[in-house]
Amino acid sequence: KLCIYKRPFPARWMRFRLPAEVKAVMGHTRMTTQGSEMQNCNNHPFYGVADGNAFALAHNGILSNDKLLRLEKKLPASRIETDSFAIVQLLEQAGTIDLDTLRITSELLRGSFTYTVLDDHERLYIVRGNNPFCLYHWPEQGLYLYASTQAVLGAAVFKIRKLLSESVQKIPVEEGEILRLSPDGSRA
Repeated sequence: KLCIYKRPFPARWMRFRLPAEVKAVMGHTRMTTQGSEMQNCNNHPFYGVADGNAFALAHNGILSNDKLLRLEKKLPASRIETDSFAIVQLLEQAGTIDLDTLRITSELLRGSFTYTVLDDHERLYIVRGNNPFCLYHWPEQGLYLYASTQAVLGAAVFKIRKLLSESVQKIPVEEGEILRLSPDGSRA
């Protein structure tokens, strides 16, 4: 089951335990552009439901047409004040999370973005827009780690390096690409 745990303070202060059966974890540290970070509803990841299936979304960037999309697409009013939440609402309106709906939704967005969607089937979708993104894979451990930049990812890897094997691959995700990572480690 998808569970979202977020707090209105820096991620480095968070403490939580992951059950052994967890296959995917999504984290996000927010740079506030809209909506107070002290109101936890404005913080990522955001919860959504499409066709009865839960998903979480985290966005890196700034959308310039979120208010226009809310009007044109008749998105419901929400107490969430961020531009990013418009993506959640567009996906909910589309009714499903798949490569096609992510592509169609992304074509509506203006501004800067890269976003990730984790569904309740433990599939992680990476939608690479024009914002930076870096993805590493440790095939021996079946582990993927990602961050907005190679420097941020490198700092995280440095902290957990003793837990990781030596064989790591940098997986290129180009601008305009949508990648799906499945729980078995396969990519589409």
